[in-house]
Amino acid sequence: MRDIAVVLENAPGSLANLGETLGNMGINIEGMCGLPLNDQSIVHVLVEDASTAKWAIEEAGFKIQGIREVIVLDISDIAGKAGGGGKLARRLGNNRINIDLIYLAENNRIVLGVDDIDKARTILEKQMH
Repeated sequence: MRDIAVVLENAPGSLANLGETLGNMGINIEGMCGLPLNDQSIVHVLVEDASTAKWAIEEAGFKIQGIREVIVLDISDIAGKAGGGGKLARRLGNNRINIDLIYLAENNRIVLGVDDIDKARTILEKQMH
């Protein structure tokens, strides 16, 4: 899965335009978060097909700030339980892995952007077994 950070005008309809652009190409946004930044906003979208999404986003005139591989975890076993997310973050932090992006995705999943994706995957796989 890939996270695409898109720069949008911070104005009514901008997010709708992005959603329609991807939807018209048959691309499902599986997770999303957005943050205001003065007269713009940075919107992170989680997609399966990053190359088609990138093309569609750029063709529509949006600026892409970055595309990166992310970890997408099923958190149904910890969702709604106090401390579960903290334990997950602690496990990575204790292994000197920095989480610099985090948001929720559909179907009880969490999206993590980390500074060492291979090491993080290894640690999280050990946790699951």
